[in-house]
Amino acid sequence: VDEGGEWESETEKGGEVALDQFWIQKSFAPYANIRLGHMVVPVGLNNAHHEPTNFFTVYRPEGENTILPSTWHQTGIDFWGRAGDWRYEVQFLSGLNAENFTSDGWINKGASSPLEFELATTYGTSLRIDNYSVPGLRLGLSGYYGHSIGNGYPRNKEGVDEEYKGVVAIGCFDFTYKGHNWIVRGQADYGYIGDTEELAYIYNRINAKSPYHTRTAVSQNAFAYGIEAGYDVFSQIRKLKEDGQRLFLFGRYEHYNPGASSSVKKKYDYHNVKRMAVGINYYPVKGVVLKADYSHRFLKSQYNNEPSFNVGIAYEGWFL
Repeated sequence: VDEGGEWESETEKGGEVALDQFWIQKSFAPYANIRLGHMVVPVGLNNAHHEPTNFFTVYRPEGENTILPSTWHQTGIDFWGRAGDWRYEVQFLSGLNAENFTSDGWINKGASSPLEFELATTYGTSLRIDNYSVPGLRLGLSGYYGHSIGNGYPRNKEGVDEEYKGVVAIGCFDFTYKGHNWIVRGQADYGYIGDTEELAYIYNRINAKSPYHTRTAVSQNAFAYGIEAGYDVFSQIRKLKEDGQRLFLFGRYEHYNPGASSSVKKKYDYHNVKRMAVGINYYPVKGVVLKADYSHRFLKSQYNNEPSFNVGIAYEGWFL
């Protein structure tokens, strides 16, 4: 039975399986590789390096995790390779769905589908370039461009789905430095959505009982930037260093806003978030990290800054 018109919101015994990556790859040379299937979209620092040992905080960095899909994964074709100090990657992907954009999450839910299959009536492309010329330092540029209006079911080829495109354009810069017992990471992301005023008409056509659409005004622009730095204090204790144990004391600051456009008729000041976090990362053995952090937002006086204390444990392993 074709379930094309059913919203995927069942609560089923045992749940369902969601795959970040499932692809077939052919390698011609280190500088020329191609893969086809379902894969991570490496736009931004968080998506390109989303494993829990690649960020200090207990939860993924809040700014990128708010405005971009995380982990962003879609079906498509990927060409990538490395030549000397450069690594590059180009993807052709199924498009985002503007019906899932929200005021507080921008395109965060745009890669998900309310149906039991992934739609591809619009398309997008992503690009990423990394440079490793300086020892211990990686510099990265990444971006995305695609259409988001009309990537729905059924698609109205005679109406707004055909007239408007809902262009999504994103540009990101990020870096990671590892050296002298320090790890420093930073990123800056800026994004644009076209035809945001027309999205209101599209939302009004959706069944009010749909669990997937908020009908809130979506900002034309959004941004997120942040930096974190941690120092391995165990590097100064010979016995612990020889045992391979590490203890990082870190601090993080970030600023993000999914409602950055002045064109939004009703603005919410609590969308504009400045946040700091301090904490520790303890690595008793390779691949295992125990984390603890205290975080605090800085919002206008009428809003709750939502300070929090978080504790977590994570394991990173690769099965080949």
